[in-house]
Amino acid sequence: MENAYLPEYWRDLYVMLGTSSAALIGLLFIVTSLHLEKIMRHPGYRTRARNFLLHLIAILIQAAAILTPQSTVVLGAELLAINLCAMWLPISFTYKAFYSEKSARKQGGFSIFLGIFYPASYLLGIIGGASIINLMNWGMYLVTVACVILLVISIVNAWLMMVGVGLLEKTTKAN
Repeated sequence: MENAYLPEYWRDLYVMLGTSSAALIGLLFIVTSLHLEKIMRHPGYRTRARNFLLHLIAILIQAAAILTPQSTVVLGAELLAINLCAMWLPISFTYKAFYSEKSARKQGGFSIFLGIFYPASYLLGIIGGASIINLMNWGMYLVTVACVILLVISIVNAWLMMVGVGLLEKTTKAN
């Protein structure tokens, strides 16, 4: 296999990843609308919901780019740009949690797990995009691993948010 970006080989996987992220985006809108008042009152959950949405959008955009017929070099540049832009989100949130807004870390249930794995997955996507530009066979595998990690930790993030909102609701009723 001269070039690992053969769309017919990656199509089903990226249809699944794009569909999964789009479905989770829809569920996020439903859940947040059901608990909108609680989420808007709590800055940590508001931030978590926004970040969750943006990470899922990054997966969806990458899946769309991979499924779009185009040259390998253009695809690599798109994936590199998407992951570079998306890398800003977890880095800025981690910076705020540790340096500028330490109270946000306590309010939002900041997880060092998420603070490490989100940037690491985007870094894999950046390396994968750069390697695709250079026509290296393993680039698509790195991008795929990055998207799967993002999807899994986004699901973990959704679970943590759901459990947290439930706990917030219980403590509010107890008071």
